[in-house]
Amino acid sequence: MDEVFKALADATRRQLLDRLFCANGQTLHALCEELDMTRQAVAKHLAVLEAANLVVVVRSGREKLHYLNPVPIHEIYQRWIGKYQQHHLAALSALKTSLEENRDHDDDDDDG
Repeated sequence: MDEVFKALADATRRQLLDRLFCANGQTLHALCEELDMTRQAVAKHLAVLEAANLVVVVRSGREKLHYLNPVPIHEIYQRWIGKYQQHHLAALSALKTSLEENRDHDDDDDDG
């Protein structure tokens, strides 16, 4: 998971992931088109993403196509984000129940 965080820490690598999200299966040449970097620099960023398992490379003839692998990001979500969301959702649910109970008690007082 450390490799995933390291890979996501860089803005260029996040931009590459965003581009693959929009159009999966791109060549290195296509990914270089909108970046103000050398082909070698983009290749190094892609290597970091591949080492983190965020990008999968598939050979198609002489070309290498790069695909987004969302699984590591989902695992981070489950481990680091989802559990905190669960706590907040449980707190909101408890608050809703408490407010509804108080409303029911107020209605009973009005009847008496």
